[in-house]
Amino acid sequence: MSKIGKIARRTFLIGSAAIVGGVAFGYYAYKKPVANPLLKGLADGETALTAYVKIDADGITLITPRADSGQGAYSVQAIMIAEELDVELDQIKVDPGVPSRAYYNTALAQEAAPFPSTNDSFTANSMRGVMDAMMKFLGMDITGGSTTVPDGFTKLRVAGAVARETLKAAAAQKTGVALTDLRTSKGAVVLPDGTSLPYTELAAIAGTLDPVDEVQLRDPSTWRLMGKTTQRLDIVPKSTGTQDYGIDFTLDGMVHATVRTNPRRGGAMQKFDASDAKAMRGVSQVFEISTGVAVIADNTWRAIQAANAIEIEWDAAPYPAEMEDHWQTLSDSFVADRVDSTMKDEGDVQAALDTGDVIEAEYRAPYLAHAPLEPLSATVFVQDNRADVWTGTQIPSFLRGNVADIAGLDKDDVHIHMLMMGGSFGHRLEARVVQEAAEIAVKMKGTPVKLTYSREEDMTHNDTRQIAMARGRGTVKNGQVESFDLGIAMPSVIASQMGRQGISVPGPDTQIVAGAWEQPMRIPNYRVTGYRAPELAPISSWRSVGASSNGFFHDVFLDELIHAAGADPMAERLRLCWHDPSRKVLEKVADMSNWGAPLAPNQGRGVAFCMSFGVPTAEVVEVTATEDGIRLDNVWVAADVGTVVDPVNFENMVQGGVVWGLGHAILSEITYSDGMVEQDNYDSFEAMRMYQVPNIEVAGLENADQVRGMGEPMVPPAAAALSNAIFAATGQRIREMPMNKFIDFV
Repeated sequence: MSKIGKIARRTFLIGSAAIVGGVAFGYYAYKKPVANPLLKGLADGETALTAYVKIDADGITLITPRADSGQGAYSVQAIMIAEELDVELDQIKVDPGVPSRAYYNTALAQEAAPFPSTNDSFTANSMRGVMDAMMKFLGMDITGGSTTVPDGFTKLRVAGAVARETLKAAAAQKTGVALTDLRTSKGAVVLPDGTSLPYTELAAIAGTLDPVDEVQLRDPSTWRLMGKTTQRLDIVPKSTGTQDYGIDFTLDGMVHATVRTNPRRGGAMQKFDASDAKAMRGVSQVFEISTGVAVIADNTWRAIQAANAIEIEWDAAPYPAEMEDHWQTLSDSFVADRVDSTMKDEGDVQAALDTGDVIEAEYRAPYLAHAPLEPLSATVFVQDNRADVWTGTQIPSFLRGNVADIAGLDKDDVHIHMLMMGGSFGHRLEARVVQEAAEIAVKMKGTPVKLTYSREEDMTHNDTRQIAMARGRGTVKNGQVESFDLGIAMPSVIASQMGRQGISVPGPDTQIVAGAWEQPMRIPNYRVTGYRAPELAPISSWRSVGASSNGFFHDVFLDELIHAAGADPMAERLRLCWHDPSRKVLEKVADMSNWGAPLAPNQGRGVAFCMSFGVPTAEVVEVTATEDGIRLDNVWVAADVGTVVDPVNFENMVQGGVVWGLGHAILSEITYSDGMVEQDNYDSFEAMRMYQVPNIEVAGLENADQVRGMGEPMVPPAAAALSNAIFAATGQRIREMPMNKFIDFV
């Protein structure tokens, strides 16, 4: 494990995948290192030892390119670099860097390849290699899919180790002391006599040396930061209200803008009358843009008030106007010519259904908004030969291309400055706010423009989570599940999302079946079919994407079959599960919840399991049926991510994901009437209240052989475990979300 190339090859491409991926795209071009983007524009005295470590006389800056939307991404990336660089977290600053192919997301290939994470075959790993090569050539520096930790786990540590060893080489050159006699500690090279040479004093010499190309990563038993309790870098500013977000950004001479666009998404604007708006205080301009009308004013509030005063006639939506027609479209999609994939088809499902007593059920999951607390905003400054963008984003390279096209500039002349986000949940994978800000800024060239959406504009124009429907058929025999046939219908998330970037993605959309087809259950006759429904309202990646609804569909139907078989829900899942790390999370959550212990007659426990994003996650929910409704008492969660890099943040992420999953399952939906979203703010799109939050206990296991992320995998089993618990307590089976349409909650 000494060569950087060997480390990267083993971790990201597994075996011969590097060769296969390289052959597909040109092996030597694939293996050729990407130029260090930090070398452009270094100030006097600055040294960039790798693409992730920059040092000057004033201190050490670590580049943390995966975006931070509140999930602690900057901190966990800094921890991984600092572990090998041998610095303390109070000695460094973090910077998200600039869009660059050097920061392409190496972990995206795991999800992009059409193989379950449990498949470690030559074919599966070769395809992951091909996908990784494609990600590199496309420069996919994207944040999403719970990839921040797996993306950086080796390459960030290697970057820190390379910088460390290069600084030691600089110290050896400066002092004449043999390299083998040097060590590092707390941001300094230490000589045999105890003299410390700070990295800041060695950086200039190190910058003249070729980076050391052989490094030894430290054994986990010696880790100082990884796997230990640490304080996130943003705890103090967020606790004191001093953290700056994109919406706080200002520039001298900046004007404020907002927009009104067609609430029937994709429909055109017939005409508008802005006479009242133009007469309002602080308003300087009102003009048409490609998506609607823009208002320019001296502050955001006045711009929003003026936008609301504009009289506009809108065209109809290109999708069904009423919700019943959306559901009918899904219902009509369970037909042969809309089959998108059959990723799992084991045994003889049809024969089992033909000869057994068939159990059938239908499930529904609604559209859902992302609804982060920070309203969307972007500041764009277009000049003759340059454009600058300040915003929170998960797709900086896409934005650079978008703005270049709008402003008529080369991509290299567009500069993206990434800012902290106040939430995302996938919302910042979209580009609309930046595209509209750029369009406005082009019309006002030479003046910085800050575009901010009103809460209502954002909510009613959100590219929501997919609407989805599932139909299950199955049989049981001799007290066991014999057959399982699940069909899932939804529009394509990938087609909708990438279509807005002008990109066509061929082949099946695996998100239609994600969180269902890859479950490690050995059911004798087992089939999962995805049906691609026609495009309806615009949809996008919402936290855990297809698995957010499919985890509910798959596990609740499995629970129904287990109940019909007369088996214990935990014992039958354990019997069916063939994957050792998955069995261990089920065993762990059974132990945590004291599964099988007696409960009061009005209490119930439900268990759910879902493998998503490569992470086996098991959850038990315990509820009490009171006179006023269902009370959530306790939740136990066990998940295996291979290595828990930041234990405190891991626990917080899991607890937050449970609350997110349960809250939306109980309370939330986006509906359409007359082609328009009916929920325009938090009063109509509710979240779980503090008093409703149950006690949540978390266990992070480390049995898996690959490191994974935890931002998304805890969401899919939450709704299923709750539905199963309600059934255990009341005998009522809830197959549709939000559940408060069918039962009260307290």
